[in-house]
Amino acid sequence: MAKNLVIVESPAKAKTIEKFLGKDFKVESSFGHIADLPSKELGVDVENDFKPKYIVASDKKALVKKLKDLAAKAETIWLASDEDREGEAISWHLAEELKLEREKTKRIVFNSITKSAIQKAIENPREINYDLVNAQQARRVLDRLVGYELSPVLWKKIKPGLSAGRVQSVAVRLIVEREREIEAFNPEATFKVSAEFKTVDGSVFTAKLPKAFTTKQEAEAFLKQNLGANFSVSSLDKKPAKKSPAAPFTTSTLQQEASRKLYFSVARTMQVAQRLYEAGLITYMRTDSVNLSSEALGAAKEAIIDNYGKEYSTVRNFTGKSKGAQEAHEAIRPTDMTRQTVSLERDQSKLYELIWKRTLASQMSDAELERTNIRIKANTHKDEFTANGEVIKFDGFLKVYMEGLDDEDLSEEQDGMLPAVKQGDKLNNNYITATERFSRPPYRYSEASLVKKLEELGIGRPSTYAPTISTIQNRGYIEKGTVEGAERNYAQLILEDNKIVEKKLTENVGSDKGKMVPTDIGTIVNDFLVDHFANILDYNFTARVEEEFDEIATGEEDWQKVMKNFYKDFHPKVLDVEENADRASGERVLGTDPKTGRQLAVRLGRFGPMVQIGTVEEDEKPLFASLLPDQSLNTITFEEAMDLFKLPRKLGSFEGEEVEANVGRFGPYVRFGKKFVSLESGESALDISLDRAIELIKKKQKADAPIATYENKDVTKGVGRFGPFIKWDGMFINVSKKYDFDNLTQESIAELIEAKKQKELDKVVQDWPEEGIRIEKARWGRHTILKGKIKVELSKEVDATKVSLAEAKALIEKKTPKKKSKAKSKTKK
Repeated sequence: MAKNLVIVESPAKAKTIEKFLGKDFKVESSFGHIADLPSKELGVDVENDFKPKYIVASDKKALVKKLKDLAAKAETIWLASDEDREGEAISWHLAEELKLEREKTKRIVFNSITKSAIQKAIENPREINYDLVNAQQARRVLDRLVGYELSPVLWKKIKPGLSAGRVQSVAVRLIVEREREIEAFNPEATFKVSAEFKTVDGSVFTAKLPKAFTTKQEAEAFLKQNLGANFSVSSLDKKPAKKSPAAPFTTSTLQQEASRKLYFSVARTMQVAQRLYEAGLITYMRTDSVNLSSEALGAAKEAIIDNYGKEYSTVRNFTGKSKGAQEAHEAIRPTDMTRQTVSLERDQSKLYELIWKRTLASQMSDAELERTNIRIKANTHKDEFTANGEVIKFDGFLKVYMEGLDDEDLSEEQDGMLPAVKQGDKLNNNYITATERFSRPPYRYSEASLVKKLEELGIGRPSTYAPTISTIQNRGYIEKGTVEGAERNYAQLILEDNKIVEKKLTENVGSDKGKMVPTDIGTIVNDFLVDHFANILDYNFTARVEEEFDEIATGEEDWQKVMKNFYKDFHPKVLDVEENADRASGERVLGTDPKTGRQLAVRLGRFGPMVQIGTVEEDEKPLFASLLPDQSLNTITFEEAMDLFKLPRKLGSFEGEEVEANVGRFGPYVRFGKKFVSLESGESALDISLDRAIELIKKKQKADAPIATYENKDVTKGVGRFGPFIKWDGMFINVSKKYDFDNLTQESIAELIEAKKQKELDKVVQDWPEEGIRIEKARWGRHTILKGKIKVELSKEVDATKVSLAEAKALIEKKTPKKKSKAKSKTKK
């Protein structure tokens, strides 16, 4: 047994560290937290200073025993979890659960997994920082109190199965409020004028009129003033300017830039960055610091001079705006500045290169520019056109990197390069256009711009952005928009060849693909919480709570006192709302059903948003219809709601089977007997004809027809979300690009099926066919015990090859739903 036991929280990190330490060190992983609050109870003793009840999950008990045995044999235990609050709490739980002796336990931290950083950490151990532990405990306990007390209120007042969270609910509020701004927005049309001019030497450039016209008549009147006009340069203004590089990446700026340039989700960015960190390629990826160490500054300077020359180097020290920037004490940067690229999986290579460029650019010289403004006058009126251009005199940091922009930051100020002209020069006018343009509503949040807004408001910290965004989507409160937009007509007046013509044009507006859109349930939950728990949903309150966590982390505040101050107002409010608040359903009365004279309304029902004819107070039962996936309680019209009662539509019959159109959870479809055929994009179940339905049915029949047989069983083919596949004996088998999918041979089919059969066999680690139990390899490194439809996932640290039949049976028994006895059922009745 090695003298030293090092415990980290991830197996990938353990592998990297093991390379740097000698045979006297054994590196083991805790696989994250080994202890947490229980999942099926509050787990916080509110009467006893909010003491948390930590338990070791059943799937972690074997791991804890293993670590305890190793720790007992080691001379020194090194707790090497991450250096943020979460990491400090992991080290504390390890010390508590493993019952580590204080004199033989050392806490070490490092913000990069490199040999020098690990050795430096070993040389400078410290004790567990209980202020950081308490800051993490405070967040965990407060979030548990909010979630555990608010969620039952939502079950009672809105719908079972809902949940609330302190930061997540505030994020939903931001998105709901933005959606309401968009819905209330009325676009205003103006006519914007631009012109193309040509210099004497033939150079062409565009200029704009600084003002816009409110009506087409005004725009046309202005164009008429330019008929037969002579144009010349009235003034020319050149000014030097500088552009400075952005600071190195923090967690939030990395998430924003990876979204703009690499189209990564926030969660994907953090997953990829974690891999790079664990491989020792970048520094710790959860940080709100923009500082670089003196070693990093020196390495960046050397790399810049070697690659681009001395004139490109400018050493810079950045200061962060974030209050209480805790977590790691350095920005995200490569651990080796001489390494420009890495040969890894595609996303990792792209993110690494982005981090390398941003870090290097932050230490490079300003870009030197020359900004030019040309004003152009006509001899027939007093209004002047202006053209703005920018010339790069010295590229500086732009040689390596330029920061991306969000939608709302995009500017139309610069018109690009301008030709050399001087005051008084005559210009020829090629054309002048007056184009109708509409004011834009506020932009919906992307994941990245939501992170930016949360950070601006002081809500959340580096470790919370990604889980917050994932949670509000997983709960169904927010979804990524799928609307491709709608066509809008606009007019354009063109003055060319001394005459004015009008063109009718169209543009696409209202696209929300990939943007954050609140669902009906998200809006209803938000409104209920804002109405009854305004304090919890208040942006300033939420930001203040984050500051209190920071104060706990620095020892300035007592965490239990913070809990008491919060709970004394929160708990009575929860009891009051639970007792006295009305139910919330988002009901909106649209009118009266013309056939029956009964009320027509939309509201949230047990199975989601629905339209209802009649009320429960009437003798006749109400009629119900579900809203379509792209419809909303807030925007559905009376006509659209009435149309829903036409579904399912009976279209007729084909080949002796009834054909009907309807809408399901996966969108509109045609049902033909027992077969379901999805409609193509843009087609509606409300207006599809029988002829078109038959066309789709025939297409489906052709696609589903067997293409071959193998071992006397049919082989069919299709295309799914993961690409082309064949289906045989209930198995779906992906077809790679090396095969000609349109012309699969019998030989290729046999090869694909046999490979799949072998793969299925290889998955089985243990098998007890007489018991109907087997253990299979799972996709993400864990193993699963299977019996019929029952699945039990084993922890990563459990050796699946050593699980006995008795142990497997016990785990399945634990997972099997218990049947209620008849006696109990009768008692309940």
